Amino acid sequence: MENHSEQQFDVIVVGAGIMGSCAAYQLAKRGQKTLLIEQFDFLHHRGSSHGESRTLRAAYSKDYYPSMVLESIRLWEEAESEIRYKVYTKTPHLNMASSDNPSLQSVIASCRSNSIPHQILNRQQVADQFKGMFNLPDDWIGLVTEIGGVIRPTKAMSMFQTLAIRCGAVLRDNMEVKEIKRDEEKGGIWVSAGGTHRFWARKCVVTVGAWMGKLVKMVTGMELPIQPLHITICYWRIKEESTEPDFSPESNFPTFSSYGEPHIYGTPSVEFPGLIKITVDGGYPCDPDRRTWAAATGSDGNAVAAWIDQVFGGRVESAGGPVVTQPCMYSMTPDHDYIIDFLGGEFGKDVVVAGGFSGHGFKMGPVVGRILADLVINGEADGVDLSHFMLGRFEAHLKGDVKEN
Repeated sequence: MENHSEQQFDVIVVGAGIMGSCAAYQLAKRGQKTLLIEQFDFLHHRGSSHGESRTLRAAYSKDYYPSMVLESIRLWEEAESEIRYKVYTKTPHLNMASSDNPSLQSVIASCRSNSIPHQILNRQQVADQFKGMFNLPDDWIGLVTEIGGVIRPTKAMSMFQTLAIRCGAVLRDNMEVKEIKRDEEKGGIWVSAGGTHRFWARKCVVTVGAWMGKLVKMVTGMELPIQPLHITICYWRIKEESTEPDFSPESNFPTFSSYGEPHIYGTPSVEFPGLIKITVDGGYPCDPDRRTWAAATGSDGNAVAAWIDQVFGGRVESAGGPVVTQPCMYSMTPDHDYIIDFLGGEFGKDVVVAGGFSGHGFKMGPVVGRILADLVINGEADGVDLSHFMLGRFEAHLKGDVKEN
């Protein structure tokens, strides 16, 4: 590889997680000479876009997300048809909580207002629908939507990167960005990365996940309220007397979310034979460059074990704790909404930033990629209200409007 290289592009995408990979694919597909650069190896496990599974669901408490999910599903399937293999397995999705739980009631209201087909079931109906696999407490109800599924993250990342290359994009990894500057003479953006490499482009997209706060502060001095969280994904052993196919997507076992303290979610058994993913939605603040990598279950692990004993009625082994744990990161805004906006300031509309997705973003990769390509090429995005995702919402008060998803 040459040193002291300078190359020119239409668009540089910084960060090759799911959002950056989808954006690079969309841009290259539309004829933009695109460079996608990543600070680590492609498909690395240091950020938020790796692992064995992600949930796809259209059941949200906020009305502006379901339509994005529906478009994203269409784009997932379109990409699968181009690559000719599958990364998305359809399953139902089950939300569960006490009947008066405000989060669940908000999701029910959103399903109604967005015309998302759904069923509201009592505990016995939930047991009947899922072959007795779920044993909810007496005062709990279930919300079932057929729009759901499981996405294989690493395979999906590879799919979009491969499609981007097919469309003419240039991909370079182990290229840590050291500087993003405006070209004061001819316009456009200079990106310095990987030591001695400089790249020029008319536009730049920044999608660096948990590193977003650090990079934006380095480039502009602006403090973004995006907090990286270290999280621990947990897999629990299905008891031998249980039949694992009952927990599989082929047996109609759903992805699920249980509201309460703690908020627990999980997926069917697809990754590790004999294990099922059941984990807490949350973690603790971290510096993405200085993580301990230690599994953090603690009291949450005890709460999950008690939940397993209640809901799965002896079908899943809880006593020994999770069998497999995997580290990951969320990068959260105070209101749990995304940031998708022009960076502004001296960069105007030439730099687009997108972050704060983790916790509920992976499924949205294809639609976010489409939106970012629209913003770069047209200066606006059709079919989505981006007012919810603007940087300016944090100016009045740093914490934004804290809301449930």
